[in-house]
Amino acid sequence: MDQRLNSLIDWASTEIRRDADLDLDTNVEIVSGDASFRRYYRMSYRERSWILVDAPPDKEDNPRFIRIANRWRARNVSVPAVLASNIDNGFMLLEDFGDRLFWTAVHDPESSTSDVEGYYRQALDQLIHLQTLDTDSLPAYDHALLRREVDLFRDWLCIQQLGMVLSDQESQLFDQTAEFLIREALSQPVVPVHRDYHSRNLMVRPQGNLGIIDFQDAVAGPATYDLVSLLRDCYVRWDNAMVDELLAYYWKEARPQGAYIKDWHELVRDFDLMGIQRHLKAAGIFARLNLRDGKAGYLGDIPNTCQYLFDVTARYPELEAFHGWLTDVVKPRLEALPV
Repeated sequence: MDQRLNSLIDWASTEIRRDADLDLDTNVEIVSGDASFRRYYRMSYRERSWILVDAPPDKEDNPRFIRIANRWRARNVSVPAVLASNIDNGFMLLEDFGDRLFWTAVHDPESSTSDVEGYYRQALDQLIHLQTLDTDSLPAYDHALLRREVDLFRDWLCIQQLGMVLSDQESQLFDQTAEFLIREALSQPVVPVHRDYHSRNLMVRPQGNLGIIDFQDAVAGPATYDLVSLLRDCYVRWDNAMVDELLAYYWKEARPQGAYIKDWHELVRDFDLMGIQRHLKAAGIFARLNLRDGKAGYLGDIPNTCQYLFDVTARYPELEAFHGWLTDVVKPRLEALPV
């Protein structure tokens, strides 16, 4: 066991003993790592358990995590309680939401279609509630950030992962498409945005209700961003009929609460175009995780992510040239990826 983990366990044990005189077993299990530098562990004692977080302070903004957690929890968003923290060392002790991911629940062979749709409606209800909160404490999902994200596709997937050399014409096409998508995104209603609201960041808690994790990058931004993250998930694909039905559920429930008050056809367009931005970003991040961070497993998520791009860009005349470039130039190279 490394020294940093030993220090985390010692610190967490001391914090837990502040509230209860427990003879804790210092054996812990790894819960998961993620696409960041954070690492998660579970410490258990009889029927009780806690999540230990190792988030190096030079790599992660832990004060921001704690601020958002406390603020959202006070407003009845189902995020874990921060039970203790050591900002200098990058340690946190969190409430344990269990180990059943939303992804696992919706893929369970014993989950019926009705069960799966029920999980998604519950996730949409949580999302709508989140979108009714104020955005005062959140940074803006502004043009600069949206553009940096879109550029990940070009820089990390196309150029570095696929070895492409873009011509001046291709670069101009990419720039024009990026600016079009960003203008559309910035025209949407502004709400709190989780930024990774998908099947691997939602938990099905032992009581059956959902919990939300990995929210530290939240911003104030387009209303359909989290919606498309959930319904056109990079890690899951559902048939169009189910996605349309769930999108209609969101629209019906969000309008009375003021989360999204535009017309249905506007929602569909916003949802589609926001999804293109999201999937360009995600495909680039997956390539970066492979090349920069040595996490080759994420290459396997690129085909599903890019399939959304091929499908949705085909629906919009404004994106005809970009769709042609994706399918004629990028797609053949993607098919040669070792996934």
